[in-house]
Amino acid sequence: MRVAIADDSVLLREGVTRVLEASGIEVVAAVGDSAELVAAIERTVPDLVIIDVRMPPTYTTEGLRTALALRRSRPEIAVMMLSQYVEESYAAELLSGDMSGIGYLLKDRVADVGRFVKAVRRVAEGGTALDPEVVSQILARHRGKSTVERLTPRELEVLGRMAEGRSNSGIAEALVISESAVAKHVNNIFAKLGLALADADHRRVLAVLRFLRVDRDR
Repeated sequence: MRVAIADDSVLLREGVTRVLEASGIEVVAAVGDSAELVAAIERTVPDLVIIDVRMPPTYTTEGLRTALALRRSRPEIAVMMLSQYVEESYAAELLSGDMSGIGYLLKDRVADVGRFVKAVRRVAEGGTALDPEVVSQILARHRGKSTVERLTPRELEVLGRMAEGRSNSGIAEALVISESAVAKHVNNIFAKLGLALADADHRRVLAVLRFLRVDRDR
């Protein structure tokens, strides 16, 4: 697997590079801004890019806008956002299309190196890795409080674990509840959100995120 990293923090770039290389993942570029990333992609053709949301020169949404452009021009390259921020409108646009090979993790909530590396591999292989907080904020912003209030606190927890790509057994283990209880919560989530059930845990996440699809100009 070949990975390119874009983050204006030298320490973070070096840290992520060392973590990935220690796990046998090749880092083909580690750059500090979007322009350098675009050039590196043309030069190295990575399988996955890890991008911060806010980068030079304005430190607003350069990274996300680059990710959106990359998804349009090079959909075969997987994209993982790794940031301190959830930019809801751009994030919703990024997550509203084909969800294959998409990740959005929050730096401050990455507490386990092993799980981070697994998430990188999953996204590179065409899967999904989303921080539950990202899903929660997009849901709250774009569907209003009435939708959020349909779900119980436990159902929101289950939805967040689904967004991480976990199976029912993985959710049960994380929340220390039975698999039958998880299955009940999952059925309730889809019923309340008006979504059809799907067989694969990954596709359930896609269905939830497609429910969140909105027009940015709305």
